[in-house]
Amino acid sequence: MNILLLGSGGREHALAWKLSKSKHCSKLFIAPGNPGTALCGDNVSIDLNDFSAVATFCKQNKIEIVVVGPEDPLVKGIYDFLQADPALQDLIVVGPSAHAAQLEGSKAFAKAFMQRNNIPTAAYREFTKENFEEGKSYIQQHSLPIVIKADGLAAGKGVVIAASHEEAIKTFEEMILDAKFGEASSKVVIEQFLQGIELSVFALTDGNEFVLLPEAKDYKRIGEGDRGLNTGGMGAVSPVPFAEGDFMVKVVEKIVKPTIVGLSKEKLVYNGFVFFGLINVEGEPFVIEYNCRMGDPETEVVMPRLASDLVELFICMHQHTLGQYKIQIDQRAAATVVLVSGGYPENFEKGKVISGLNSSFSDDTIVFHAGIKSSSDQLLTNGGRVAAVSSYGKNITEAVQTSVHAISQIQYEKMYFRTDIGYEFK
Repeated sequence: MNILLLGSGGREHALAWKLSKSKHCSKLFIAPGNPGTALCGDNVSIDLNDFSAVATFCKQNKIEIVVVGPEDPLVKGIYDFLQADPALQDLIVVGPSAHAAQLEGSKAFAKAFMQRNNIPTAAYREFTKENFEEGKSYIQQHSLPIVIKADGLAAGKGVVIAASHEEAIKTFEEMILDAKFGEASSKVVIEQFLQGIELSVFALTDGNEFVLLPEAKDYKRIGEGDRGLNTGGMGAVSPVPFAEGDFMVKVVEKIVKPTIVGLSKEKLVYNGFVFFGLINVEGEPFVIEYNCRMGDPETEVVMPRLASDLVELFICMHQHTLGQYKIQIDQRAAATVVLVSGGYPENFEKGKVISGLNSSFSDDTIVFHAGIKSSSDQLLTNGGRVAAVSSYGKNITEAVQTSVHAISQIQYEKMYFRTDIGYEFK
């Protein structure tokens, strides 16, 4: 089958790596891709938000599956656009409709969906400019800390956990009155803070049936010991030691199944990944957020642990046979350590020469490119998160150590990474 993967980050390199191994993959194209994805297939210069160009490419290259990596095209309706083209009626699009993608595109939509379907989540209220003063009063009376979320997509930066009422009101004002995130913060969700440990659970669904992929835990803070500013993700581990037994039974029965039933009941067209951002509060799972695609850097540990053929899973999704599919999981642990540019997540410089990425790493290590570009036979940094170094191990500690050892062969100016990924499980 000819496959088109949309995206250019570490997530997409991990997906490309996995797709290229499938016995069903004849030809793999990645748009726009990066130097790492070019090792798995052909990079093509298409803007992934130019839906007409994507559709034209699919027709010209007899594409049978389109896999959408990031959330933006999904929220903007790429699924609906491609499915509406009479010439692409048989195309398998891995991703939800624009309406269903509001589970990620709108925090308020997701919260209301969970409320309607009795899915455990933190108590919340939503506010706009129209009831701004009411929102301020609500904040003043709210227990601390307070979680404040921009309703729409804000590139992972639209969530603030405020430790004081003053900080909360200042954040609330910046989002609504100053339009800090543009249209994304014209509506704000104020949420109860839940104390616990987070994890990410992933399902592939056709909107009626589902399979669970390996779970993961990512690390958002820039500093060791989970200190400092939030980032797009400094690393991830899988499996998550407490995600087993009774706890996972609760996750499936109280969260995953009611979500899939809700999609079907509310006629939300969904053919793709559901990312459940969860928190374990004294043994009880609660939903923090939904994403309508795989996470980054979680994909970089989930794909290495997925022993099943990914394309085969997409075919089963399309044929509505996921309920009969027995997924295969690699029993080894996996850990990803992310290399970032100095200064990230605030100001950082691009264009630093990278050496060592083509080193002979052990068979237990895979280096996924993220913010990297090639120029005159050199690899240069091209983003805040530069690469994700993923390794296997008999346990999380060994997997992290293997990644850190591999990183010793990679160099660029002001390279930074965390050595303590998975610290609470060692």
